[in-house]
Amino acid sequence: MLMLLAGIFAMIGFSTILTTITWYAVKELKSSMALGYILVAATVPRLIMMTFSGMVADKFKKTTIMYYSNIAEALVLVILYFLIINDQLSLVPLMILAAFFGMLDAFFGPASTSLIPKVVEQFQLQRANSLFQGGTQISFIFGPIIAGIVMEHYSIATSFYLALIFVFLSAIFVFPPLIKETSAVEHSNNTPVRDIIEGFRYVKSSRFLITGIIILITANFFGLGALSVGIPILVEASGGTPINLTYLQSSLGVGMLTGTALLSVITFKKGRGKITLFTLLFMLVLFLVFTQVNAVIWQVLLLFLIGLTYTIVYIPFITMAQEFSDEKVTGRVMSLIFLAMTGFDPISYVLISGLNTMNISIFSVLAISASVSLVVWVFILFNSKTYRHTD
Repeated sequence: MLMLLAGIFAMIGFSTILTTITWYAVKELKSSMALGYILVAATVPRLIMMTFSGMVADKFKKTTIMYYSNIAEALVLVILYFLIINDQLSLVPLMILAAFFGMLDAFFGPASTSLIPKVVEQFQLQRANSLFQGGTQISFIFGPIIAGIVMEHYSIATSFYLALIFVFLSAIFVFPPLIKETSAVEHSNNTPVRDIIEGFRYVKSSRFLITGIIILITANFFGLGALSVGIPILVEASGGTPINLTYLQSSLGVGMLTGTALLSVITFKKGRGKITLFTLLFMLVLFLVFTQVNAVIWQVLLLFLIGLTYTIVYIPFITMAQEFSDEKVTGRVMSLIFLAMTGFDPISYVLISGLNTMNISIFSVLAISASVSLVVWVFILFNSKTYRHTD
């Protein structure tokens, strides 16, 4: 329960920060390209640290890692808050702070995900993953709602301040003495570099893991990555307000929450590989349809369905990866999976925002992304025999 609460408050804080920063970039800095720069600054250092975070998770207690990453994130937010209330938050310091926040966040995700198999039985893994992800997705819904309401009626600075409180609460709930956790399994005397190489080799040797990671790259690079930077630009181009941004981002979160709720009740036991692969196809088709509609109600509905299908793509795969991976390298496997989920986002951010600055409408840019993703899916289909037959 404490771990779940920690994850919930961490995600509320993260989603509040994300919504606030994206709106600050497009509204105060008045630049879609600035938004791309900020998101790249937040994600590239995160990716670099992600290669180390899995090794750290295999060597040290997960709760300790989660606690100290939250404390450090809270300190970054304190600096961010004081800069904005003193009207000193320009693009460069915002990029620097976003980079620090991204690096710290790289440790929380893999640590929390690799902790789950240590506290539940294998047959409960999908349900446990669904409950944990469901709790964090509720937070992903509330974060944008809170940020939108606060920015609408108070200020951007107040929104950052609330995010700071949420992150600090996450640290309190994951305070190591409060959660019983066995010592780490990994006790090798390898250097950090060798440990990282060992993790890469382990994943490379598994056709199943490689295919699953490519599936996640496709879903995130062409789908959620493009939407992350595209939605704020779309709202601004349409003359929308923070509340409109909240509607669209929250609908994606509600869809993810619905998907995790379904997976906490329905446990897939057969054909999990096929289910994730063909659900990815449905998700990408929905994304293509999204690029062709202008009515907010249809955009909200389609984003809901995209969020739902995305959950059915990644939770069963993560569950299978936890089941099939050697416990001593679980942290490194999870970090590489997280790396796949976010590793290509910076390229997506730059491409989407860059094309948009070339007088190409945001709808056209997103349509190109959706179309290319369908071609990639066909390639995956013809090279995923092992994955399709994995239960």
